[in-house]
Amino acid sequence: MAEANQELDARGLNCPLPILRTKKVLKDLSTGDILKVRATDPGSVKDFEAYASQSGDELLEHSEEGGEYTFLLKKG
Repeated sequence: MAEANQELDARGLNCPLPILRTKKVLKDLSTGDILKVRATDPGSVKDFEAYASQSGDELLEHSEEGGEYTFLLKKG
């Protein structure tokens, strides 16, 4: 897993809050920075895939373990 410049804990939040908070944090990062997001909403997998395809930010990887989802996004 790549080294994140910043982490966002979105556990316990439901759609669309994980994406909205992610957008807010990414806005303040520099191009190429990596944000690690942790979420518990099962719908967040599709949400982050859709977000990455539309935003210009890159979804480097995502994983799921015990109902917790981890996403690594690289600011484009």
